[in-house]
Amino acid sequence: MAKHILITGGAGFIGSHVASQLLSRNYKVRALDNLIPQVHGPQRLRPEYLASDVELLIGDIRDTEAVSRALQGIDAVIHLVALVGVGQSMYQISEYTSVNTLGTATLLQALSTRPVECLIVASSMSIYGEGSYRDSDGTLQTAHDRTLEQLKMGDWEVRDPLGRPLTPVPTPEDKRPELASVYALSKFDQERQCLMVSRAYRIPAVALRFFNTYGPNQALSNPYTGVLSNFASRVLNGQPPLIFEDGLQKRDFVSVYDVARACRMALETPAAAGMAINISSGQAMTVKEVAERTIAAIGRHDIKPAITGKYRAGDIRNCFADISLAKDVLGWEPEVTLEAGLENLAEWLEDQTAIDHGPEAREELAARGLMV
Repeated sequence: MAKHILITGGAGFIGSHVASQLLSRNYKVRALDNLIPQVHGPQRLRPEYLASDVELLIGDIRDTEAVSRALQGIDAVIHLVALVGVGQSMYQISEYTSVNTLGTATLLQALSTRPVECLIVASSMSIYGEGSYRDSDGTLQTAHDRTLEQLKMGDWEVRDPLGRPLTPVPTPEDKRPELASVYALSKFDQERQCLMVSRAYRIPAVALRFFNTYGPNQALSNPYTGVLSNFASRVLNGQPPLIFEDGLQKRDFVSVYDVARACRMALETPAAAGMAINISSGQAMTVKEVAERTIAAIGRHDIKPAITGKYRAGDIRNCFADISLAKDVLGWEPEVTLEAGLENLAEWLEDQTAIDHGPEAREELAARGLMV
């Protein structure tokens, strides 16, 4: 008999792709999703991109009755529900903490009396804060937060206590967390809660630390959904992508198809139980280069990225992944190159309309003194 999987947040960007991945392997899939307006629009309708074979239950992850209903007959859970957005989390503090932290606690409370065979939880690169760095001697160094005075002067680099610049290197899972935003704190809470409680109740659990995920089905009108989709939204509206700092900060971008496959493989790999595992491309790329590639993929060669020279509270300079553990334990590695992923995204974008809410988001940050 086919295993029955519950995906919390299953009608969202990543959740819809995870659902399709599982259905292709003959799993039965149920999704619990609240269809929040910021992601799904004011009408909160079932998204057209969600596979028709997915059973969709509309409900809040903090609602004990909704969670209990969703867990009936379920063999395993992939927990993706989370409000997403570093900047927004710094002024919607209680809502992010409620949905992400209390919501996870509500799910785990239900699982404590109704254990499942496996629990996969979506964690995040944001828990690392700054990624890993080495000094000029090749010694690993702890990256300290950049000071406000430094940032106001446009000095964006991470430096050692003597003021010497440090060199970013791939970040492994054993790097100590440095939580720079309410969002990062809530994702760390989700990860730790799931691994802690599942161990106590003998539920095999895996935390997958997703890096910058992109691809079709992203909510283009949600300014907090991800940097690459924000760039795409601006370009679709004939506007230049806006880049904070100098654009040379490095990130690691991974296709949602690879992320969905990682979720399925974690579900099927007993040896991964109890682990936190990076999921990304393992390739560092500057934000400016990603913006330029997004513009090229959409075909708007008349547009150039705009470097703002501004800084947002909670932002870090560099973070890209060491994915050795995913390869060794899950047998997973990324299959979609950025070039192929952007081509696929561009094809999907041809039929999309994006409302650029970026200006309102930036005004909100500036009004609260969260943008320098």
